[in-house]
Amino acid sequence: MSKKVKPSERVNKAIEELLDGSPSSDDLLTELIRLGAERILQEASEGEVDEFLGRGWYERGREEQEHNGYRNGYTPVTFKTTQGPITLQRPRIRDNQEPFESKLLSRIDRIEDRLVKLSAEMYVRGLSTRDIEETLVDGQGTPILSRNLTSQLSEELYTEYQRWSQQDLSEYDVVYLFVDGVYESVRKYTGGQTILCAWGICSDGRKVLLGLEAVASESKECWQTFFEDLKERGLAHPLLVVSDGAGGIASAIARSFPLADRGRCIAHKMRNVMNKLPRDKQITDPIKARLKAIYYAPDLETAHGLSKAFITDYGEQYPGMVKCFNDDLPACLVHLNYPHGHRRSIRTTNLIERSFVEQKRRTKIIPSHVNEKGAMKLVYGTLIRAARRWQRVTMDEHDLILLKTLRQTMCEKHHISLTDNRISFNLAA
Repeated sequence: MSKKVKPSERVNKAIEELLDGSPSSDDLLTELIRLGAERILQEASEGEVDEFLGRGWYERGREEQEHNGYRNGYTPVTFKTTQGPITLQRPRIRDNQEPFESKLLSRIDRIEDRLVKLSAEMYVRGLSTRDIEETLVDGQGTPILSRNLTSQLSEELYTEYQRWSQQDLSEYDVVYLFVDGVYESVRKYTGGQTILCAWGICSDGRKVLLGLEAVASESKECWQTFFEDLKERGLAHPLLVVSDGAGGIASAIARSFPLADRGRCIAHKMRNVMNKLPRDKQITDPIKARLKAIYYAPDLETAHGLSKAFITDYGEQYPGMVKCFNDDLPACLVHLNYPHGHRRSIRTTNLIERSFVEQKRRTKIIPSHVNEKGAMKLVYGTLIRAARRWQRVTMDEHDLILLKTLRQTMCEKHHISLTDNRISFNLAA
């Protein structure tokens, strides 16, 4: 009966035959690198089996030695590398009490998984499936990942979005809720696909992305449906909801979060007010400085005094600008009721707008998405990655006391059960 040959010995023989042959120097170097890597990995995995069993190839174990099983052949496994595919023989063990797994080959599996994840990140950052296929190639120019696999990865991104959009929100004690809409170009929508977005700041200082949904428009009905979905998933009643001045959003906020303060995004409001003025810096600069003094005032009383003076000084000269300024003024100043250290974070929706700008930059190579799914997976992929980098807001003991006092004021006329360990609360059904 002929003795079986180790897989590593077969590789050694292939290297010897290669050196005895006459391939071109380029082919020889590439093949030597590939076979050399295959030999090192194969010998290392065979060494793992020797160590696990406590005996070498064709050796018998000592009588006093614990029996750990028998060699049971191999399973071929192929890994793609820049030098071409490498096929290794993964060792199998039978009659073993403890499971055997090659740590080396498992690490290579994880490297391949990371390569797959890398291609998904490249897709999120704006590369098309064709770009990814042409970028990740081996030494012969053969794609390591096929376009079909890359397309499947983009589909997995949408599946990830679907799972995320059903997550339980009850664990988040959201104090400040922010909402905004973005428009993505989709071929079947003349005016673009509307995507509603919600994120929040929790009582522990975390900033979290809460919801994304593709809808027909930013109408009151669409916003209300969006809010009700967040509530059904466990979102409690926040203290403050910040938005822009879009038509139906104020009514939807009042309906879904009736006790919350409603704040206007100051960045949006400043742009609206300044657009009512002539494009002359001698006019706009002093007015812009006075607007900032009002919106960034140290307290509400000071802001009201500065607002009255502003209306008096400019009311006759620029009535359209003053009317715009005065419109929804309480919502523009409500952030002054909240902790001073939080105001910079809660007076605008800039956090998500910056992420939208980044998302637009990454997807500008796509003139328009094929459908809603294409838009959603890229928007989600970009925003969820941006959200992981959002910095916390400081929440010290004094801040939490002030927030609980504001909460008590909101709820004192209603029979609502409050808890000391959460700022947000739930209304009776």
